[in-house]
Amino acid sequence: MIEHISLLRNIGAFDNVAPPASLTLLPFSLVYAENGRGKTTVAAVLRSLATGNGAHILQRHRLGSTHPPHVIVKHDGATNIFENGAWNNTLPDIAVFDDEFVANNVCSGMEIAASHRQNLHELILGAQGVSLNAALRKLIDEVEAHNAALKLQEAKIPDAIRGSFSVDAFCALKQDDGIDDKIQEAERRLAAAKSADAIRQRPLFAALALPDFDLERINQVLGASIANLEARAAGQVREHLQSLGRSGENWVAEGMGLLGLPSHKQDGDVCPFCVQALQTSPIIASYQGYFSEEYKALKRVIRETGVSVRDAHGNDIPSAFERDIRTAAQNREFWKDFAEVPEVAVDTAAIYRHWTKAREAVLEHLRAKAGSPLEPMSLGREAIDAVAEYRMCRSEVDALSERLKGCNPGLQLVRERAAADEVLTLNSDLDAFKARKRRFDPKVAALCDNYAREKSAKKETEGKRRMAREHLDRYRETIFPAYETAINDYLRRFNAGFRIAKFSSVNTRAGSSASYQVVINQQSVKLSAEQGPSFRTTLSAGDRNTLALALFFASLGQDPNLRRKSVVFDDPMTSLDENRSLTTRHEIRRLCSSVEQVLVLSHSKPFLCSLWEDADRNQRAAFRVSRSGAGSDIFEWDVNGDSVTEHDKRHRLVSNYLLASDPSKERTVASALRQILEKFIRVAFPMDFPPGASLGNFVNQCQQRHGTGNEVLSIADTTELRELLDYANRFHHDTNAAWETATINDGELVDFSRRTLLFASRR
Repeated sequence: MIEHISLLRNIGAFDNVAPPASLTLLPFSLVYAENGRGKTTVAAVLRSLATGNGAHILQRHRLGSTHPPHVIVKHDGATNIFENGAWNNTLPDIAVFDDEFVANNVCSGMEIAASHRQNLHELILGAQGVSLNAALRKLIDEVEAHNAALKLQEAKIPDAIRGSFSVDAFCALKQDDGIDDKIQEAERRLAAAKSADAIRQRPLFAALALPDFDLERINQVLGASIANLEARAAGQVREHLQSLGRSGENWVAEGMGLLGLPSHKQDGDVCPFCVQALQTSPIIASYQGYFSEEYKALKRVIRETGVSVRDAHGNDIPSAFERDIRTAAQNREFWKDFAEVPEVAVDTAAIYRHWTKAREAVLEHLRAKAGSPLEPMSLGREAIDAVAEYRMCRSEVDALSERLKGCNPGLQLVRERAAADEVLTLNSDLDAFKARKRRFDPKVAALCDNYAREKSAKKETEGKRRMAREHLDRYRETIFPAYETAINDYLRRFNAGFRIAKFSSVNTRAGSSASYQVVINQQSVKLSAEQGPSFRTTLSAGDRNTLALALFFASLGQDPNLRRKSVVFDDPMTSLDENRSLTTRHEIRRLCSSVEQVLVLSHSKPFLCSLWEDADRNQRAAFRVSRSGAGSDIFEWDVNGDSVTEHDKRHRLVSNYLLASDPSKERTVASALRQILEKFIRVAFPMDFPPGASLGNFVNQCQQRHGTGNEVLSIADTTELRELLDYANRFHHDTNAAWETATINDGELVDFSRRTLLFASRR
C-alpha cells in the first residue's frame, strides 16, 4: 500500500514539498484540488512509479527550475526514489485511471488510433497474456530489426552494383566461369548494333600476298647454253670474247648482225669495221655458229626472265603491298570492336629490305647471264639465302592473310546481327552480365554473404514469431469473450446507451491489437470511418469516459493480483452526468473491499464528500492540494467542514449576525437574504418556481392565484414575501445599480434577517 508521499521537488506545481509524516495515506484516501493545483501531477507520479517510465515525471519538470525532478514515495515500508531520471524500484501493483489511461486505451480526443487498440489489447491480456504478448512483441521487434538490418545491407549493394537485379536475385546468382567472354561478346554486339551502318559499308578482309621467286626457272635460264655448238669452236669463241673484256660478247654479237650492211656490194662478207674480206678469218665461222638464232632466243629468254622478275618484284608492287597492309590494319582497327581479329603486325620495312635484297641478288645473276648468254651459271649462296629470308616473310604474310580471311565469316555474322539487334536489349544483356561478374568480386561477395546471413536469421525469427503468435491466439480465445461480458456489465450499470460487440484480437504486422464495435440501437458502429456513423460521431465525451471506466473496472476484475492493488482515480467523473457519477461512486466503494487501497483525486468536492460519507471511518484519510506561495503544497483536508452547503453557510451567517452585530459582514448578510428566500421557494414550490425563475415573477403569480383552487401562498404570506424581497433586492446588482453603496441600517437589517429566517422555516 502507498503509505506516504514524502517528497515532490521540481515537478509540476510542486517546488519543494515534503508533507509531514502525519499525512499518511490509508486504504481509502481522498485528495481534493482545484484545477491546475497538481492532482494530475500526483497521478502521473504514481503512474511513473507503476510503470518505471520516467517520462511521466520528466515531462512535468517544473518551469524555471534548474534542478531535475526528485520524488520519494513510501510503499509497504520501502522507500521508492525517483532521481536522475529513473526510479530505484517500480511498483506494478499500482493501477491508475486518468486522462493518460483514456488517451492510451480508448482514444485521444475523438479518434481511435492503432496505438489505442494495441494498448487496449495489452490491458485485456493481463499478466500471463502480457508475458505471451511481450514475447511476441520481442520477436516482432527482432523481425523489424532484421528488416532494418536487411535494408542497411541492401543499401550497401546499390543499383550501381547489382544493375537491374533485385538484391535477392543478385545475391542468388551463380558463378559463371565464362562470364568474361560473354561480356566481351555482348560489348561487341552492342557496339556493332550502334554502328550498324558503318559495319554494313565496311569491307571484309582481302587476301594479302607477296610474289614468289621461281628459282627453278631462274636457275634453268642461268644454266642454259646452245647445245649443237661445237665445243672446240665454242671454246675458241669464249676465249676470244674473254679477251675482249666485259660486254665483249654483246659487242661481237651486235657486230655479227652488221655483216650484211657493208658486204652487199662485195663478193663476200666483209668486216663492218675495216671492210676487209672475212673468208680467210679462222674465227668467223665459229662466230656464226655461236651467234645463231638459238643464241638470240636464249638472250631473249634471259631478258624476259629478268623483266618478269623486275615487274613482279619491282616498280609499284612493294608500294601496293604496303598499301594492302595499311588497309588491313585499318580494317582490323575497325573490326576489333565487334569481333576477335588478329593483330596486323607486319614490319613492312624489314620485308622491303629482304625483298629488295632477294630481288637484286636474282637480277644481278640474270644480268650476268645476259652478259654471257652461253656461259652456264646458277644462283649463288648469297642469292639463295636472300630469297629464303624473303620467303620467310612471305610465309608470315600468307599466314596472316589466312587468319584475316578466316575472320570474314564471323564478320559477316556481325553484319547480320547488327542489322537485327536491338540496342536496348543488348544494353540490358550487357548490364546483366557485368552485374553477374560484379557479384563475385570479393568485396561484393562479402556483402552478399552478410545479406544472405541476415535474411536467413530473419526467416528463423519469423518462424519463432509464428509460434509465439499461435500460443497467444490460443490464450486470447478464452480471455476476450470474458472481457466483453465484463465491459458490457459495467456499461449496463452505468446506464450507458450503448454496448460493445465483436470484441476480438487482431494480428497486425506491428503486433496484436484489440478490435470491437459499438452497438447503438441494435446498430453496429465502426471505430473509424471516412463517412457515416463512427466512434467519433456517435459517442459523446461522457460516453467515451464511461467506456474508459468500464474498460478500467473490467481490467481490474480480470487481474489475478487484484487483492494487492493500489487503485488510483484522477477525476473519474469528468463529463459524466449525475446518474453515471453516482454509479462511479458505487463502483469505487465496491472496489474498496477487493483491493488493498483506493486513492481518489478530484476537483469536485461534492463527489469526494459523498465518497467520504460512506467510507469506513477507521480506513479513510483526506488531503487537499492548495496554493502555497508560487506553487502548491499538500495539506490535511477537513471534509466535514467542506461538506456544508452554501445554503447552510448563508443560513449560519445570518443567524450569527442576529446573535452579534458585525459591521464588516453587514453587506454580505444583506446580500444573502434573497438567496435564502430563493433556495427555500425552490425546495418548497419546485413546480411553481423552476430553475431560472425570478422571485418577483413568483410573487406576481401568487397574487394572481389568490382565492383560486390552485393558490400558492396566502395573502399574508405573499405580502410578507413581497416586503422581504423588496428589501433584499436593494443589495443585488440585477435589481439595484447602486447595490454596492446602498445604505444599511443595523436595526432594519436585523428585522428583515429575523423575518427571512422565520419565513424560510415554515411548512
